[in-house]
Amino acid sequence: MSRRTRRRLLQSSLALTGLGLLSACGLAALPRPEPKRAARLGLLISADGSAQQFAPNLDAFRQGMRAQGYEEGQDYVLESRSAEGREELLPGLAAELVSLPVDVMLGSGLPAIIAARNATATIPIVMANVGTNPVDFGLVESLARPGGNVTGTANLGVLLTGKRVDLLKQLLPALARLAMFQDVASPGNTGNVAEAEPVARTLGIQLHVLPVRSASDLDAAFEAAIRAHAEALLVFGSTFFQINRTRIIELAAQHHLPAIYGQRDWAEAGGLMAYAANDAASYRNAATFVSKILKGARPADLPVEQPNTFELIVNLKTARALGLTIPQSILQQATETIQ
Repeated sequence: MSRRTRRRLLQSSLALTGLGLLSACGLAALPRPEPKRAARLGLLISADGSAQQFAPNLDAFRQGMRAQGYEEGQDYVLESRSAEGREELLPGLAAELVSLPVDVMLGSGLPAIIAARNATATIPIVMANVGTNPVDFGLVESLARPGGNVTGTANLGVLLTGKRVDLLKQLLPALARLAMFQDVASPGNTGNVAEAEPVARTLGIQLHVLPVRSASDLDAAFEAAIRAHAEALLVFGSTFFQINRTRIIELAAQHHLPAIYGQRDWAEAGGLMAYAANDAASYRNAATFVSKILKGARPADLPVEQPNTFELIVNLKTARALGLTIPQSILQQATETIQ
């Protein structure tokens, strides 16, 4: 055997031995990558309402997630828990989501966000629908630098109070007495009163704040408004008022009181007018926050955003029933009219 032949045989043997060693060490074939785990998102809802009523907001959130490149069932799963208006259930529902655990929690309504924050200081929480300043409730250090595990969109609906009073004055130029219902159990309603009083004073309107604690108080509150010769009514969103929405709208019609409300679904349900931030836009925006967090951003560093899309919905059918003609100044501002 020639020297060249022996060298080739030796090289072949060494190559085969090397492959055998690599195979024995498990390096011959690279391991398959682990399948990507779908992110688990928790949704905690404060208010009462059917799945059909909440569907537009949920659809808006899904659209927002899709725009960020996330498909439900493939890239994320959504775990929903609703207190159905019973706020005492929120702490337990929040704890349930934390124990799953979820990667990000989405809070709908101030009570839900407070419950979520009380349940965890580590899981990121995204606000989807809060009508007051989260700084006032210790949820964030500031809107620009939240500083903790809470961020998202804050509708700051309390800041729209003055506009609602002004709209009633445009509707009824001679308006001198205005009734305002206050849900004394709602932490956000105090700010509404503080915002309404100076605007009413400037417009020459006497404001009658009527506290409501339970459903049994509603009849008495309307009777008190009539005794005070109130010519219009102001009602803001709270879990309690949302639960009793149908009854409040019926009593307003019965007592012939033009009213403006803080959520669009009140006008859709027969209320005269509603002025509010666009909820669907807020939920779409919430998806942007969720996406950033899933990609590694810290809630503490993501500034809380305020809405820039607002809605004025006018129910013309209710106006006709009340014998009212909606002035052009209001119709020109309306984003939607209901016939």
